[in-house]
Amino acid sequence: MSMSPTESRSPVSDPVEAVDLVDLADLQPFSVWGTDVRARKLEGELVTLAVVELAPGAVVPEHRHRNEQLGMCLRGSVTFTLDGQTRVLGPGGTWRIRSERPHRVVAGPDGAEVIDVFSPTRDDWDFPFEERTTPRWPG
Repeated sequence: MSMSPTESRSPVSDPVEAVDLVDLADLQPFSVWGTDVRARKLEGELVTLAVVELAPGAVVPEHRHRNEQLGMCLRGSVTFTLDGQTRVLGPGGTWRIRSERPHRVVAGPDGAEVIDVFSPTRDDWDFPFEERTTPRWPG
């Protein structure tokens, strides 16, 4: 989607001030599990959409949360462990995590970009924003 010369894009750094239509590049990144796992999020009243970039070999340690989580691998690969079941997922691979289910992720040798959707919103994701960078996806 291209913008007309009279349109302007303004960065979104505060989710409270987020607009309804925004480009991924205008959402400020933040580190979730150290600098090897960075995300950009868009929040509604009941749901959080996140595009997550995982560096090669990045580890998201086993954890659980009250939020249901749906996701899909966009690029690269992840080794996903959910309730003791492990599977390598590449582009198009999906996951469904019900509330309070233990899960762990390890990015493949080329890293990964994934989409995660959480409900209710991730109100525990109150991380400081980092310097704006170009997202790796859609690249």
